[in-house]
Amino acid sequence: MTEGNFVDYVKLYVSSGNGGKGSAHLHREKYIEKGGPDGGDGGRGGHVIIRGNQNLWTLYIYKFKRHFKAEHGLHGSKSRSTGADGTDVYMDVPLGTVVRDKETNDILFEITDHGEERIIAKGGMGGRGNWHFKTSTNQTPRYAQPGIPGEEIEIVLELKVLADVGLVGFPNAGKSTLLSVVTAAKPKIADYEFTTLKPNLGIVEHRDHQSFVIADIPGIIEGAAEGRGLGHYFLRHIERNSVLLFLIPADAVDIRKQYDILLDELRRYNPEILDKERIVAISKSDMLDDELKAELKEILDGELPVDYLFISSVAQQGLQELKDKLWKTLND
Repeated sequence: MTEGNFVDYVKLYVSSGNGGKGSAHLHREKYIEKGGPDGGDGGRGGHVIIRGNQNLWTLYIYKFKRHFKAEHGLHGSKSRSTGADGTDVYMDVPLGTVVRDKETNDILFEITDHGEERIIAKGGMGGRGNWHFKTSTNQTPRYAQPGIPGEEIEIVLELKVLADVGLVGFPNAGKSTLLSVVTAAKPKIADYEFTTLKPNLGIVEHRDHQSFVIADIPGIIEGAAEGRGLGHYFLRHIERNSVLLFLIPADAVDIRKQYDILLDELRRYNPEILDKERIVAISKSDMLDDELKAELKEILDGELPVDYLFISSVAQQGLQELKDKLWKTLND
């Protein structure tokens, strides 16, 4: 999937159909001069329904079409004939899509299961025909109910990436390089910050034909929780991951300080994120000789409160050990 095709935030206008009018028809037939009321009911207006689809990974299908309208119900007619219901409109979305009211920003619901259906705009009920209003004192009512208008609402679809492992790190820490090596994904890679502007997903093949999904998400900077840099754009995707893999380059001035900054940004955005399992990978470790690696290991053993390991995506070092560690953590 190219970066331009990954769409995870769209604003849409949806409206359901109006209910059809009930009929005020009076029965007329040869030899029957004064037939009673026989007006049928109006049909229901079409719903707008949001449906989960596990085969979708992006909201790209809504990039160019932003208005969705369901059909109106048809009016009732003679012989108590009910008007046809308006056709429902189905909007398929990837799993992990949050639906918000654009005006209030309130979360209306979230789609997490394949085939899950939620009505976002309910079609108006059809009006009742005049035969419903026949009484002993009014045997030929000449009125019927109008249909109920449909609903209209502006909504926001917001996709939170569903992945087993989320890569957490500063810009240019080597996240995209790692993803390109351990999966078949082809993210954009360059030696400048914020090369990755959209999340990239890749499937890691493990032993015995097992696999798990890893997500390379735009890098954090200090102040991301307040919206600096790509701020909330990044952080909302990390909420869905089971394991957080912190990627810190071996040439960082202070590895523990970088880890603390990353952790603090996650805490300030959503403290619940810190309940997830965490692993630290020291990337670009091919720059270290054995002596430097031993010295750094001695420092980190006393500083880092979580499991860590040394890897190099370019030199293909420590990658199998990393995959084993991630697989074990996911299954524990």
